[in-house]
Amino acid sequence: MSEISDITLVLGHTASGKSLWAEEEIALMRGRKKYVATSRLLDSEMHKKAALHAARRGDDWRVHEESVDLAAVCATFGTGDAVLVDCATMWLTNLMMDDVDWEPRAEAWLAAMHASTARFVVVSNDVGGGVTPDNTMARRFQRMQGALNQRLAAAADRVFLVTAGLPLRLK
Repeated sequence: MSEISDITLVLGHTASGKSLWAEEEIALMRGRKKYVATSRLLDSEMHKKAALHAARRGDDWRVHEESVDLAAVCATFGTGDAVLVDCATMWLTNLMMDDVDWEPRAEAWLAAMHASTARFVVVSNDVGGGVTPDNTMARRFQRMQGALNQRLAAAADRVFLVTAGLPLRLK
């Protein structure tokens, strides 16, 4: 793995302000602003949320839509790119719904970020702080998300927990 990578992980619960905080972090970085959108827009609520996020970011961001192969898209970025991946939770949901093994894809994604000279900010939900879900699929997802977050945190140079719009540096 390369020592030149720069990865920041931003964790938070739903509506915690993590995406806005991550966008502000990217805005502080010099270079070309890139946004990797992982969500599949399957309903009107998701379309509205994506439109709000896009309007908030403005026109100086280049959007890359990738719901499954984050390794491939992250490998295309390099020096001078400040990349926001939003979010790991939607990406993991896509893989789970497609019945695809997430672990090899996560390892390839991490390797691609580490091999890159771009700077990455990755947003992910902390889904373990709430109530234990009442069904098998939700509990399985919660365990998978926790494992993914641990891998992302281990690979990251910095990790922040955002709650009520306020960041707390964990690493």
